[in-house]
Amino acid sequence: MGAPPFTGTLVLRGEDGFDDARTDRIFNRRLTTRQPAAVLKALTEDDVVAGVRLARERGWQVAVRSGGHSWAQWSVRDDALVIDLGGMHEMDYDETTGIVTASPSTKGGSELGPYLSERGRFFVGGHCPTVGIGGFLLQGGQGWNARGWGWAAEHVVAVDVVTAEGELVRADEEQNADLFWAARGAGPGFPGVVTRFHLRTRPLPGHFAHTVQGFAMADFDEVMTWLHETHHQIAAEVEIVAVTKTDPDICADPILLVTALAMVGDRAEAEAALAPFRANPALERALLVIDNEPTTPEAERARQIEDNPEGHRWAVDNAWLSGSAAQVVPAMRRAYTTLPNDKAFTIWFSMAPLRELPEMAFSVQSEIYLASYVLWEDAADDERCQRWLEQAMADLEPVTVGQYLGDSDLSRRQVRFLSDEAWVRLQQVYADRDPDGLFVGYLAGPGGATNRNHWE
Repeated sequence: MGAPPFTGTLVLRGEDGFDDARTDRIFNRRLTTRQPAAVLKALTEDDVVAGVRLARERGWQVAVRSGGHSWAQWSVRDDALVIDLGGMHEMDYDETTGIVTASPSTKGGSELGPYLSERGRFFVGGHCPTVGIGGFLLQGGQGWNARGWGWAAEHVVAVDVVTAEGELVRADEEQNADLFWAARGAGPGFPGVVTRFHLRTRPLPGHFAHTVQGFAMADFDEVMTWLHETHHQIAAEVEIVAVTKTDPDICADPILLVTALAMVGDRAEAEAALAPFRANPALERALLVIDNEPTTPEAERARQIEDNPEGHRWAVDNAWLSGSAAQVVPAMRRAYTTLPNDKAFTIWFSMAPLRELPEMAFSVQSEIYLASYVLWEDAADDERCQRWLEQAMADLEPVTVGQYLGDSDLSRRQVRFLSDEAWVRLQQVYADRDPDGLFVGYLAGPGGATNRNHWE
């Protein structure tokens, strides 16, 4: 049986170019050895439709690659057809509605962000500028100032989807509502191929300013206890992140940075929003203090590029934390004060006070998000770096509620990522939309995803 004609390129396993196509645009260079049956480099929606139908005919499953930033490399699946959406490029803004339409491989920071800025608009895309919007949005979308403006998935008003039957449909609140619900949080378990997102944008904030305070690790307990007890009182227009990293321009040893980015109308608003950080009880011992200094989205994105360099091996994991400062701060200590190398970093991200989530699959969060990012270049360091990450996450288990799919690898660690109600509802969407299991679902070991914290 011959393959249908494609505008793009179909590369079968064993053909010239397959090895490159298998891992094309994969950000994590600690590459998996999994072997797909073929890779379809789609250029049009018709290619996607034809690819899904071909997979069904040949008995292949279907995996999807949007931006290639999945740490676990979810798109590289054994014996499946990988539909690579990297060749599909679309951005279109409707001035009358404020809706931007974009293809899944669109890079949220380096492509969509500047495109919208030219039009006086802003979208709460991912922090790392090279992350594609596809996987990011399907997983919920922890974007700029999620604590104040909500998850990026909340700004999705519609998606265009190729279903398991090879049909292209529009999904929103009124039509194909089950797919619309699942597209906002199901992540790699979504039973379809999203070919286009329709996103509600915001006015571009008139003023960006940040406060940054740097501390030696000896001040970790005091600073993080204060932050734990204070962050829910900070203005909603401020993104609050505490990160530990190595910055030789400040200190030879790892440093704890408390950062606050105000995205407001003017300098006066920033002054009021950032003023509470001057009450940090360890401020007189700070190694670095930047107080209400103007910045730009471009400068913030450039800093993210420095922290997330190309060409590295990565291991990443995360946890939603809940409890008192006396419980949470000691549990975080290994993740913050014992980084395995000078490129690794750990972030503490405020979501307080929690907002009620809309009707969508994404359904697990808490007031504090912690994620550790370990990056290195030598394969000889694989075991050591991964072991450190496992130990850091194990320390957090007593105060862990669940985790965020975007920084997870369910094949290494099973942690709850949806509410029980959402998990049951998602199984029904699968039964209705993909009863034959055409789409690969979660990469979660031989037993599949459990949506349970493995230690409970």
